[in-house]
Amino acid sequence: MKLEHKIVTRMFMYITGLFVMTIGIAISVKSNLGVSPVSSIPYTMTCIWGIEMGKATILFHCFLVLLQVVLLRKNYKFKNISQIVVGIMFGYFTTFCNWGVSFFPDSQNIIIRMCMLIISTLLLALGIFLYMPPEIMPLAGEGTIQAVADVSGIAFPKVKIGFDVSMVTISLITCLTFIKSFGSVGIGTIIAAVLVGLELWYITKYFGSMRDSWLKNNE
Repeated sequence: MKLEHKIVTRMFMYITGLFVMTIGIAISVKSNLGVSPVSSIPYTMTCIWGIEMGKATILFHCFLVLLQVVLLRKNYKFKNISQIVVGIMFGYFTTFCNWGVSFFPDSQNIIIRMCMLIISTLLLALGIFLYMPPEIMPLAGEGTIQAVADVSGIAFPKVKIGFDVSMVTISLITCLTFIKSFGSVGIGTIIAAVLVGLELWYITKYFGSMRDSWLKNNE
C-alpha cells in the first residue's frame, strides 16, 4: 500500500505539472506575442501547415525521440521510448487547453496581452517545478538535450541554451520563408526564454522545500 501511495503521489505531481505547462503554452498562444522556445516549432507547424497544435506537438516529440536514437545509438535506453507516450499526453493537454482559452475574447490591448504573457511564463515555470522532481520520464525536449550533453560532453545547461536558440532560429527562418512573417516567434519568445528560468529559480527557492517535504512524507 505504501508503494502504491508513493507512485500515486508522484504521478499526480508529474501529470499536474505537465498540465499546468500546457495551460501556460495556451495562454502564450492567446497573447499573440510569440510562444516560448519549447513550443516554437509545434506552433510554427500550426502557422504554416495548419496542423492542430496538439498534433504538431506529438509529431515533434516523436521526431525528438528518433533524434535521441540516432545520437545515442547502442547507448539508447529502450525505456526512453515512453517519452512518446508522454508526448502524446502533452499534445492532448495542449489541444484541450487551447480549446479552453479559445472561449476568451482576443485583446488588442498591449497591457492585457503582456499580462497574459507574464502569467504564461509563471505557469510554465510552475509546471516544470512540479513535473521534474518525481523523476518519472522527462519530456522529449529534455531527453534530447541530455542525449546531446552525453554525446558531446557539454554541460546540460549550456546545451539547453543552444537547443532553445536553435528551435527559435529554425522557427523564425521557417516562418519568414513560408508565410513571410515572424509566426510563432515574437517579443514573448525572448521574454519567456529569460523569465521562465528566473521564475523557476525563485519558485524553487521559496517553495522547493515544501514540495520536497510533501513528496518525502508520501513515500
